[in-house]
Amino acid sequence: MGPVKTESMSLAQARRVALAAQGLHTPRPDAGASPRQVTLRHVQRTVDRLGLLQIDSVNVLARAHLVPLYSRLGPYDVSLLDRAAGRSPRRLVEYWAHVASYVPPETYRLLEWRQRAYRTEAWGAISGVEASHSAVVTRVREIVAERGPVTASEVHAILGDQGMGESRSTTEWGWNWSLAKRALELLFFTGEITAARRNAAFERCYDLTERVLPPAVLAAPAVSDADAVRRLLEIGARAHGIGTLRCFQDYFRLKGPAPRRALAELVEDGVLRPVEVRGWGETTYLHRDAALPRHARGRALLSPFDPLVFERTRLERLFGTHYRIEIYVPAAQRVHGYYVLPFLQGDRITAKVDLKADRRAGLLRVLSAHREEHADADTAAALAAELRLMATWLGMADVVVGPAGDLAPALAAEVGRVDVPAVG
Repeated sequence: MGPVKTESMSLAQARRVALAAQGLHTPRPDAGASPRQVTLRHVQRTVDRLGLLQIDSVNVLARAHLVPLYSRLGPYDVSLLDRAAGRSPRRLVEYWAHVASYVPPETYRLLEWRQRAYRTEAWGAISGVEASHSAVVTRVREIVAERGPVTASEVHAILGDQGMGESRSTTEWGWNWSLAKRALELLFFTGEITAARRNAAFERCYDLTERVLPPAVLAAPAVSDADAVRRLLEIGARAHGIGTLRCFQDYFRLKGPAPRRALAELVEDGVLRPVEVRGWGETTYLHRDAALPRHARGRALLSPFDPLVFERTRLERLFGTHYRIEIYVPAAQRVHGYYVLPFLQGDRITAKVDLKADRRAGLLRVLSAHREEHADADTAAALAAELRLMATWLGMADVVVGPAGDLAPALAAEVGRVDVPAVG
């Protein structure tokens, strides 16, 4: 596998470039693997390749930041991430990157432009608390300095004892946040405080940023807004391998004219070069470190929050599959299910499965299984093997397949466990 030199490529080639950039083009060494075989070094290398891990509180299967590592490393001990983000020296810290995300500490410094622009970058429920409750913000700042790491519920209790509590916001994003939470999130957004760790309830434990970031990162010089945007765009481009400006800037949710200027500079410096991807229909760029493997033989279930599927237009152009998260879609209107994972088989998305970890019963439930256009004769068998491996990683004793979806009968036959009510 060597550097890509062509200035024109097919969609199949572009798919392989994209998969190689994401570390999804080769089979994982997970046959009979033990989680102990994956070390913190493997986790670090994968995070460095991806650039970030999106965080989401939905836990119907597993937390959002856990699955992309599994998709690339196979079974691993999830406490490695707790160690990376919750102990010194930290290898990961939280901030608003591609929404709430874990990023390397060095990348955190590149996001300081967003901290400086908090009045326009943050939601009103956060930025507005500065003007409406300045005394509370000051007190919250003092509490974190005195007692951190602390959770929002702990700070809320302290404020209530001091007669500074208030009902929850009901206006917009953060509608159910207490005043303490809004003040903490303001300070989190501006970079004064950050998450020292997450507790067992997945709550942020806030502390002063200067007590969390590694000393060498704290001592590094500030980065100008223009340089930060350029470097963030380049991280997104490297993680994609190939894509459009829209793809690259979506990675860190970069807006306005700055990403376009940064793209022009990266092209001028040879970091990116325009290429024609036949059938894509948009101006496309290739990162200079991108590689074009001869084949893509990986296999993985992809979280709805996996970096490969962040940008839905790109996913549809490259893989010919339409995908959306249906969590917020009324149940009767869902097409594929509540928490649906695309199944990557080789260089194609061949199925979509709605999964639920039934922890009480110890079962990984397949609530629906649907074929994609590129499914073939061995898709059901390959998916069954993947589901068994995931069940083992999640500590589930078995996999059970429900009746919904056109792939369900074949998948149930391969898995051997069918969650279908008896008839007659």
